Amino acid sequence: MDDTIEQLLRAWLRGVNERYGRSVRYEDVTSWDVSKPFPGLTREQVYAIPDEPGFWGTVEPIEGAAEAIRGFMDAGHEVYIVTATPYISVAEKMDDLLFRWFPFITWDQVIITKRKQLIRGDVLIDDGVHNLEGGDYFKILMTAPHNRDYDAESNGMIRVDSWKEIEKLIPELQRKKERLENDD
Repeated sequence: MDDTIEQLLRAWLRGVNERYGRSVRYEDVTSWDVSKPFPGLTREQVYAIPDEPGFWGTVEPIEGAAEAIRGFMDAGHEVYIVTATPYISVAEKMDDLLFRWFPFITWDQVIITKRKQLIRGDVLIDDGVHNLEGGDYFKILMTAPHNRDYDAESNGMIRVDSWKEIEKLIPELQRKKERLENDD
């Protein structure tokens, strides 16, 4: 969900920058640890921002995500939102963000887990390489500043930069899956 269908990092940086008078840019976050480009701030200070009341209402969707997901559902695909959201912010995140921008998604389509390798599906789209490594599905890596230098192809992943690319890719992966099933 985060930085795959919505722009968590941009809202998070905006919140930290406004609170502490900083000017860290999206491109400055080059590791999974968002606190690293904020010298002088503790990890706790940086990581507290998304847990503050009202934060999730400031996060916007990634361009084309809602339309693409709706299109997949209309085409008969089962779509699930898999998120590692901490319990403290689940309700607010779902109400103020997911169900607001993706009103066709229901609670029945939400899976909350940090162990995404346990998910059984055809495709997982994520910006966290650790969520894709070791999983038994086609792996689509959404480009983000923290994963730009990661060699997705060598690790069995397909890198994308937009939902337009994903819309083109899903039918190809569906055909590949069907060929693999027919070969068995």
